[in-house]
Amino acid sequence: MHEEPLTLYIPMGVKPQSEWFPGFGKQQLIQSFLGSFGAFFLALIIWLLKGSVPFAVVTFLSGVAASVMVTTKDRHNFSVLDQLRFMIAFKRSQKFYPYRALPEWDNAPS
Repeated sequence: MHEEPLTLYIPMGVKPQSEWFPGFGKQQLIQSFLGSFGAFFLALIIWLLKGSVPFAVVTFLSGVAASVMVTTKDRHNFSVLDQLRFMIAFKRSQKFYPYRALPEWDNAPS
């Protein structure tokens, strides 16, 4: 009896979560809302300290646009926020490589 090898077909471009437009789904919307609230509070502080409404509005709108751009995933399913998290995790990871010096030549004069 001849058995065929089992192969697994994984289609390209399939994402585990639904998205409203490419790279932006429910999780990214929540992250963008959090970033927008941060931009709102920053704009509120600027408005209270400086009294400049246009500067506060530009700060808020720039913060909203930046939070959407930072959380939107590209075609490789990574966002700028994901990359920053990976870099922080790498920086915090253990990078100690113990090294012992051994004699390079066995018959070397001491």
